[in-house]
Amino acid sequence: MDTKFHGVGVAIVTPFNADLSIDYDGFGRIIRHISDGGVRYIVLQGTTGESPTVTKQEKKQLLQYLKENNPKKLPIVFGVGGNVTSEVVSGMKDIDFEGVDAILSVCPYYNKPGKRGVIEHFTRIADASPVPVILYNIPFRTGINMSAETICELAQHPNIIGVKEASCVIEQCMEIVRDKPDDFLLISGDDVQGVPIISIGGVGVMSVVANALPAKFSGMIEAALQGDFAFAQKELGHFLRIDPLLYEEGNPVGIKNVLEIMGLISAEVRLPLMKASDDLSERQRAVLQRDGLLELVA
Repeated sequence: MDTKFHGVGVAIVTPFNADLSIDYDGFGRIIRHISDGGVRYIVLQGTTGESPTVTKQEKKQLLQYLKENNPKKLPIVFGVGGNVTSEVVSGMKDIDFEGVDAILSVCPYYNKPGKRGVIEHFTRIADASPVPVILYNIPFRTGINMSAETICELAQHPNIIGVKEASCVIEQCMEIVRDKPDDFLLISGDDVQGVPIISIGGVGVMSVVANALPAKFSGMIEAALQGDFAFAQKELGHFLRIDPLLYEEGNPVGIKNVLEIMGLISAEVRLPLMKASDDLSERQRAVLQRDGLLELVA
């Protein structure tokens, strides 16, 4: 099995300046921070990267910057998805896939296709993609849940190598593990479910919190992968209080505010998201201090 996408991948944020242009200096700091923290790969232009409000041209520029400023040559997963199949397929012709190791493609949202539509959508994407495809199941955002049956049927495609599973339904994850091909990757799309999902056969996490705390989070996940669940479960307790505060006012509002507390980037986000409220910011800082995390990032 290819272990390139085992362990922690960071769903990296897109930093903005005060005028909401992309802050490439800040982007470089985040890349170095997570690279030094021991993460295994970088996920560019997922939800945490504010992909809905980043233009196609900006996506290309971010990808090029990452390729040129990737000090540890970490594998790159690039977000390529949408709810218009033909546009996703045709849009891949404009992407420079050199240096891209896989794409992450979200389940079609809003138009809520049935099983046959989902399978045809991803089949056409996988047929067209010059690099492997990782499915992204996140019912909270898309309005539909890809069932374990659908995911495992898509897993038969030779160019579909895994799923980022963010249904937060552990029974569904167990069904995927039971029925998937041996080399198909089950990757947690939820930070605090990473350890439990590894315990049933998952291979890692595409993480939000690891933007801020890559070393501590990666240490926990690596321990779980090595079977040291006693240590991993203890470490997981440190993340339980901060995790909901990352999403209370929308993602990546929470994690960007933590990164601002750390002094890495500004907490600016693009509308319709808004910067974290003073109340949320104060509670985040208190939790970071209470759980011994702030000293790692101050």
